Amino acid sequence: MNPGGMDMQALLQQAQQMQQQLVQAQQALEEAEVEGTSGGDLVKVKLSGRGQVEDITVDPKAIDPADAEETAQTVADLVLAAIRDAEAQVERLQQEKMGPLAEGMPGGGMPGLPGF
Repeated sequence: MNPGGMDMQALLQQAQQMQQQLVQAQQALEEAEVEGTSGGDLVKVKLSGRGQVEDITVDPKAIDPADAEETAQTVADLVLAAIRDAEAQVERLQQEKMGPLAEGMPGGGMPGLPGF
Protein backbone atom coordinates (compact mmCIF):
# COMPACT_ATOMS: atom_id res chain seq x y z
CA MET A 1 0.00 0.00 0.00
CA ASN A 2 1.30 3.38 -0.96
CA PRO A 3 0.82 6.29 1.47
CA GLY A 4 -1.06 9.18 -0.06
CA GLY A 5 -1.96 7.11 -3.13
CA MET A 6 1.15 8.21 -5.06
CA ASP A 7 2.83 5.71 -7.35
CA MET A 8 6.50 6.61 -6.98
CA GLN A 9 7.55 4.31 -9.82
CA ALA A 10 5.16 6.06 -12.20
CA LEU A 11 6.35 9.48 -11.03
CA LEU A 12 9.99 8.49 -11.55
CA GLN A 13 9.21 7.13 -15.00
CA GLN A 14 7.37 10.33 -15.92
CA ALA A 15 10.27 12.45 -14.67
CA GLN A 16 12.71 10.36 -16.68
CA GLN A 17 10.61 10.80 -19.84
CA MET A 18 10.41 14.56 -19.28
CA GLN A 19 14.19 14.69 -18.79
CA GLN A 20 14.72 12.85 -22.08
CA GLN A 21 12.31 15.18 -23.89
CA LEU A 22 14.08 18.19 -22.37
CA VAL A 23 17.47 16.95 -23.59
CA GLN A 24 16.05 16.38 -27.07
CA ALA A 25 14.48 19.85 -27.15
CA GLN A 26 17.73 21.46 -25.98
CA GLN A 27 19.67 19.59 -28.67
CA ALA A 28 17.19 20.73 -31.32
CA LEU A 29 17.70 24.33 -30.16
CA GLU A 30 21.49 23.94 -30.29
CA GLU A 31 21.28 22.72 -33.88
CA ALA A 32 18.71 25.31 -34.99
CA GLU A 33 19.61 28.54 -36.74
CA VAL A 34 17.34 31.51 -37.38
CA GLU A 35 17.86 34.56 -39.55
CA GLY A 36 16.60 38.04 -38.84
CA THR A 37 16.57 40.74 -41.49
CA SER A 38 16.00 44.45 -41.79
CA GLY A 39 16.13 47.18 -44.41
CA GLY A 40 14.66 44.95 -47.09
CA ASP A 41 17.38 42.33 -46.51
CA LEU A 42 20.20 44.89 -46.46
CA VAL A 43 21.21 43.45 -43.08
CA LYS A 44 20.94 39.80 -42.09
CA VAL A 45 21.71 38.35 -38.67
CA LYS A 46 21.98 34.64 -37.94
CA LEU A 47 21.37 33.41 -34.40
CA SER A 48 21.59 29.96 -32.89
CA GLY A 49 18.44 28.46 -31.43
CA ARG A 50 19.83 29.54 -28.06
CA GLY A 51 19.94 33.19 -29.17
CA GLN A 52 23.68 33.55 -29.72
CA VAL A 53 24.74 35.71 -32.68
CA GLU A 54 26.52 33.54 -35.23
CA ASP A 55 26.87 35.89 -38.21
CA ILE A 56 26.03 39.41 -39.40
CA THR A 57 25.93 40.34 -43.09
CA VAL A 58 25.65 43.93 -44.35
CA ASP A 59 24.89 44.40 -48.06
CA PRO A 60 27.28 46.93 -49.63
CA LYS A 61 24.21 48.79 -50.93
CA ALA A 62 23.60 49.90 -47.33
CA ILE A 63 26.80 51.98 -47.45
CA ASP A 64 26.78 55.53 -48.84
CA PRO A 65 30.43 56.57 -49.25
CA ALA A 66 29.36 60.20 -49.62
CA ASP A 67 27.90 60.30 -46.10
CA ALA A 68 29.92 58.08 -43.77
CA GLU A 69 28.41 59.42 -40.53
CA GLU A 70 24.80 58.98 -41.62
CA THR A 71 25.60 55.57 -43.13
CA ALA A 72 27.23 54.38 -39.90
CA GLN A 73 24.13 55.29 -37.88
CA THR A 74 21.79 53.75 -40.46
CA VAL A 75 23.77 50.50 -40.51
CA ALA A 76 23.83 50.40 -36.71
CA ASP A 77 20.04 50.84 -36.65
CA LEU A 78 19.57 48.14 -39.30
CA VAL A 79 21.81 45.70 -37.41
CA LEU A 80 19.88 46.30 -34.20
CA ALA A 81 16.55 45.79 -35.99
CA ALA A 82 17.80 42.56 -37.61
CA ILE A 83 19.00 41.24 -34.23
CA ARG A 84 15.61 42.01 -32.68
CA ASP A 85 13.89 40.25 -35.57
CA ALA A 86 16.07 37.17 -35.10
CA GLU A 87 15.58 37.24 -31.31
CA ALA A 88 11.81 37.22 -31.79
CA GLN A 89 12.19 34.15 -34.03
CA VAL A 90 14.41 32.45 -31.43
CA GLU A 91 11.79 33.11 -28.76
CA ARG A 92 9.08 31.56 -30.95
CA LEU A 93 11.34 28.56 -31.63
CA GLN A 94 12.07 28.12 -27.92
CA GLN A 95 8.35 28.27 -27.13
CA GLU A 96 7.69 25.69 -29.82
CA LYS A 97 10.37 23.30 -28.56
CA MET A 98 10.24 23.90 -24.81
CA GLY A 99 6.71 25.17 -24.21
CA PRO A 100 5.00 21.77 -24.11
CA LEU A 101 7.59 20.58 -21.58
CA ALA A 102 7.04 23.62 -19.38
CA GLU A 103 3.31 22.94 -19.25
CA GLY A 104 3.96 19.49 -17.81
CA MET A 105 6.21 20.72 -15.01
CA PRO A 106 5.04 21.57 -11.51
CA GLY A 107 4.26 25.27 -11.37
CA GLY A 108 3.91 25.37 -15.16
CA GLY A 109 7.32 26.90 -15.79
CA MET A 110 10.97 26.24 -16.31
CA PRO A 111 13.11 28.35 -14.01
CA GLY A 112 16.25 29.70 -15.58
CA LEU A 113 14.99 29.63 -19.16
CA PRO A 114 14.00 32.92 -20.77
CA GLY A 115 10.28 33.16 -21.36
CA PHE A 116 9.39 30.25 -19.08
